[in-house]
Amino acid sequence: MSDYLDALQRVIDETVAPAAADVDHKGRFPQEAVDALGHAGILGLASAAEMGGGGKGMRAAAAVVERVAGSCGSTAMVVLMHYAATALVEAHGPEGTRRAIAGGQHLTTLAFSEAGSRSHFWAPQSSATPAGNGTVRLDARKSWVTSAGEADSYVWSSRPLAAEGPMTLWLVPSTAAGLRQPSGFDGLGLRGNGSTPVTAEGVEVPGDAMLGADGGGLDSALAGALPWFLVLSAAFSLGLMEAVTAESTAHLAGTRLDHLDQSLLQQPVTRLDLARMRLRTDTTRAFLDDTLTALETGRADAMLRVLEVKAAAGEAAIAVTDLAMKVGGGAAFRKEVGIERRFRDARAARVMAPTTDALLDFVGRTIGGLPLLDA
Repeated sequence: MSDYLDALQRVIDETVAPAAADVDHKGRFPQEAVDALGHAGILGLASAAEMGGGGKGMRAAAAVVERVAGSCGSTAMVVLMHYAATALVEAHGPEGTRRAIAGGQHLTTLAFSEAGSRSHFWAPQSSATPAGNGTVRLDARKSWVTSAGEADSYVWSSRPLAAEGPMTLWLVPSTAAGLRQPSGFDGLGLRGNGSTPVTAEGVEVPGDAMLGADGGGLDSALAGALPWFLVLSAAFSLGLMEAVTAESTAHLAGTRLDHLDQSLLQQPVTRLDLARMRLRTDTTRAFLDDTLTALETGRADAMLRVLEVKAAAGEAAIAVTDLAMKVGGGAAFRKEVGIERRFRDARAARVMAPTTDALLDFVGRTIGGLPLLDA
């Protein structure tokens, strides 16, 4: 096992897993897990080695997200969004922030989805206007921001400042005056990932907070953050599937029908459902591995695989966790078992932008030779 996976497993065993049920029950942010992951070098895993980071790529990040998701979906989502935002900070951000992320001392996240355009993250309605003295004023109603109020910075989208184009990106400190969270999060699943709306009213940032070119933010997001988000989302779903499949197998093997002197695992119908769970999980793993290989080798179908993988894995996770609830019977409904928590967490993939329906449209456009987005 690689050193980073050894370090990760220690954090999972000592911090993430013991707190997972409490994080879910109270809907609290898993700060102790984030701190431990930072100290262990996991938050800086995808940062450049010359900045003091791990210098690892997407495959290593996917392994991290998968393992964390198997114990705590909320913590895994925080890490996932951190890695996706880090990809843009690494490409366009200031050295100080890059070094802080690499050292595990800075948590970042994406702030794309907005109240005015919902899951259509590619069409920001927020504004960026000159404020004088080289500063820029940002006004926005972000609809969902993972780690809102907990992250140190947001990779923030807006309409362009002056250039043509659909989007400009900014690095916004979460402590900036004018940022507020109108409400908390009391959701069905991923209850501890701190996902809330964030409103910006007259937030001023320096002009050099711009990430990349004015008006070029969508291209940066599609080339930089989106592949990380989609691939790591698939790894997240895979982690849930592996966890409930293992838990279901243990439950079926350890639960007996005394009148038959047999375990539940010895019942043919139950075995069929367990086999379906294993098949969907293994198929998803193969799909994820192929997507990573396509990216690493520059295969012609790499972007198609990227667009497919979150949708495929997300729907598979919904199916597998649903089967886990079925084969687990009444035991699966008990919160201490953990299956119902993963059942709830799995549903988030369907609605997180880009949603499953949006991705299916993108896939159809790609295979039909149409542009990804309408002009």
